[in-house]
Amino acid sequence: MEAMRITTGDVLELGPGVFSTPYLHWVCEKEKRNLLSIEDNYNWHYFCRKYYRTAYHKHLHVLTWDDADTAIKKEWGLAFVDHSPSERRVVEIAKLANLAQLIVIHDSNVVQDGNYHYSTIYPLFKYKFDFTKVEPATTALSNFIDLKDFNI
Repeated sequence: MEAMRITTGDVLELGPGVFSTPYLHWVCEKEKRNLLSIEDNYNWHYFCRKYYRTAYHKHLHVLTWDDADTAIKKEWGLAFVDHSPSERRVVEIAKLANLAQLIVIHDSNVVQDGNYHYSTIYPLFKYKFDFTKVEPATTALSNFIDLKDFNI
């Protein structure tokens, strides 16, 4: 919620989910912000597209995450990263480091670094905020927004 509040512009969701997608969908609809949800699992893509599609919310199915390159290589207000396979997330995060005002990554617990390898992309960012009050942890990253006052 805070990530949406402090950003403007289009929103990218890599890996739609049962919590993020409905929230992003309705906030983007209300604020008239474009939302693009990208998924490589066709069944999950179809399910999300069926229930969450409006003029402001588009869905893209990709066979591989490399197929998403053209769609994601633009400026974003917010990028939410929660796609599979887990080791692929750092590839997209690196591509978005200087394109998205703010990137929110899921499953950022230190003990999960062997699966997600987030420690390899943290040096790409000026600002980092870890939210560890609930499991799994979530991290906000930015090269544009100072996160010292991130209000969660």
